[in-house]
Amino acid sequence: MFFGEKLQLGKNLKKTLTQSVELMNIYVANIAYSVQDQDLRELFEAHGEVTSAKIIMDKATNRSRGFGFVEMSDDDSGRAAIEATNGSAFHGRDLVVNEARPRTEGAGDRGGYRGGNDGGGGGYRGGGDRGGYRGGSDRGGSDRGDRGGYRRDEY
Repeated sequence: MFFGEKLQLGKNLKKTLTQSVELMNIYVANIAYSVQDQDLRELFEAHGEVTSAKIIMDKATNRSRGFGFVEMSDDDSGRAAIEATNGSAFHGRDLVVNEARPRTEGAGDRGGYRGGNDGGGGGYRGGGDRGGYRGGSDRGGSDRGDRGGYRRDEY
């Protein structure tokens, strides 16, 4: 083989290479807090080869957060597992099972501060009053809640 020469792959080798890459990641929610990784793995192994099963744990309390991920070796067995387990009772709870969405860079729902376009960003979210002087006869304010400063019709 010379530099720059293209390697021709046979159909069987191509199929083997693409199959090994086609893992399906499955999101499993509403998991009972008593369920362990091994329990989740055993549930999904009935539908195909499971490459990993992980219950997500809270870092502070080391308790289950009630959801996890299962990775299956191919799409077909993954789809069969989703169809069979979604809505089924497992350890006293009805599971919610979907194909996992890929993580995005800088995901907005990770962390405590929720600034951005959803309004809020922390602090008091009550009505429009954020404190300050609301008027009254002792400072000459009007009935409309004058907060001081100047108004357009005064200059």
